Parts: sequence; structure tokens; C-alpha cells
Amino acid sequence: MSVKRTLMMVGLGIFGIIALIAVFTSWYTVDESEQAVVITFGRADETVTNPGLHLKMPWPIQSVEVLSRETFSLQFGYKQDKEGELVTYDAETKMITGDSYIVLTDLVVQWKITDPRKYLFNAQNPEEILHSATSSAIRSIIGSSTIDAALTDGKADIEAKTRQLLVSLIDKYDIGIGVLGVKLQDVELPNAEVRAAFTAVTDAREMKNTKTNEAQKYKNQRISEAEGEKDAIISKANGAKTARIEQAHGDVAVFNKMYEQYKGNQQITRERLILETLENVLPKAQIYIMNDDGNTMKYLPLQPLQPTTQQAPTEQQTTTEKKEGSGN
Repeated sequence: MSVKRTLMMVGLGIFGIIALIAVFTSWYTVDESEQAVVITFGRADETVTNPGLHLKMPWPIQSVEVLSRETFSLQFGYKQDKEGELVTYDAETKMITGDSYIVLTDLVVQWKITDPRKYLFNAQNPEEILHSATSSAIRSIIGSSTIDAALTDGKADIEAKTRQLLVSLIDKYDIGIGVLGVKLQDVELPNAEVRAAFTAVTDAREMKNTKTNEAQKYKNQRISEAEGEKDAIISKANGAKTARIEQAHGDVAVFNKMYEQYKGNQQITRERLILETLENVLPKAQIYIMNDDGNTMKYLPLQPLQPTTQQAPTEQQTTTEKKEGSGN
């Protein structure tokens, strides 16, 4: 009886353990920033992305691998220790450019898990593969670039080409990783004197660009001023041209009208023209018409009548003798 009771207690204990394992391994939770892969007898069945509590078959029938959906950063060439200080790896970042210069290149790769099943089963260490692919891609691009491009204004192009090559490599490896971006942190020369020389070259290039921009600005300003002066001169000339044409039309109209009067009264018109000419030549003179014997024959008020209180004029007086019966 004691043996049977012992076996019964052992059986109940095993059953209790199995029940506890079944209870505690029959559910799992997924956070909003996570994704889970349900594995049945070592085979990935489905990917769960809905957050919350989920049920499954107890272990060892089914198990769950929970992975993050957030963006990760791969630091290539340096690493931040627990105290927050940066530790560099020059042997890893030392590369040769296309024109045979040695540079130290640090960069950061932004990546995330795009396919959890491939991430878990297609590679033993996907992050290590990503690191090796990053090294291969950046060395290839730096090896086809010049030292001047790597240190100055060619960094954006190097980043774009490195990302494109790295994406193609990761897609080829098919390890469930997606590369989001590549950012060069630092590209420098290992020698201090060479770094100083390239810094001087960079400063000179920036000064050149500044002077070029200032010269272009001055050129554009002078061109604008010249265009404005040209337009003003053309506008003034067009105005003078229009005024001359209108004046000429008016003179022609006056002449035609005067000619019509002249054809009907040639003698009177001739005398009138003489008197108007005298008024224009001697605007302050008072003109009288007198007979040939010296007596006034007829007063023609060519000038406006002066007030009676005004004193006798002292200006020059011009006498025009009109001979009767003359042919003038």
C-alpha cells in the first residue's frame, strides 16, 4: 500500500507540474511595439502583430518568439560603452579611396525586422550578417570615390550609394531585415598634418564659393540697374518721339489752315504774318501802324490795353510804315 500510494503521489505531482506548464505556456502577450512568431514543433506558423493577450498550444507543442518592430541602429566603426563614452575601432574603419588615400569612416545604419520568420530561421546571426554587409558596401563605395569627395561635398552621394548597395546585398541574403537609411558619422584622415592640409583646402573652397556668389550677386545687380536705365532711356525716347510727331501734326494742321486763309486773302495774311513775327521777336514792344506822311492812319491794338494809371512805356517802340498803294 505504501508503494502504491507513493506512485500515486508521484503521478499526481507529475500531473500537477504538467498542468502548471500547460497553464503558464498556453498564452502570451504582444505589445504595440512588438510582433510574435508562433512556432509549432520547430516550424514557424504565423506572425502575430495585433497587440494584446493571445492563446496557443502549451509547450512543447507550440512556442512563441517575440520580436521588436522598432527601428534599430547599427554603429559601424565605434560603440558607446556603459559610461556613455565612444570607443572607436580604427582597424574596422580604415579604408582606401579610389586615389589611394587612407581614411577612417564611421557610419550608422538604421534597420528594422521586416519578416520575423526569415529573421529567425534564414540566418543564425542576422545582425552579424548586416554588419559584414555594411563593411563590404562602404568599402566598395569609398574605394571608388576620391579623397576630396569623401572629405568634402561628396558625403551625401557616398551615403546614397552605400545605402543602395547595402539594400541590394540584404535583399540577396533574404534574412528578413530592411535597411532604412545610412548616415556617415565621420570621415577623416589618420594623419594630423594631412587633416590640417585638407581643412585648409576646404576653407579655401568655401571662400571661393563665397566670393563667386558675391560676384554673381554684384553682376546681377549691375545688370538689373543697366536694364532699368535702358528701359528709362527707351521710354523717354518714345515719349519724345510721340511728342515730336504730335507737334509736327499740329504744325501741319496750323500751316494748312493758314495756307487756306492765305489763298483767299494773300495781302492781309502777309501783313498779319509780319506783325506776328514782330510780336514774337520783340515781345515787349508796342506796335503802331502809321501812314507814310507820319500821321497815324489807324490804331491796331495788337498789345493788350494798359491801365490808364500806368506811366508811359520806356521800352523800345517800333514804327511800321505802311505805304498806301504799295505792292507790299
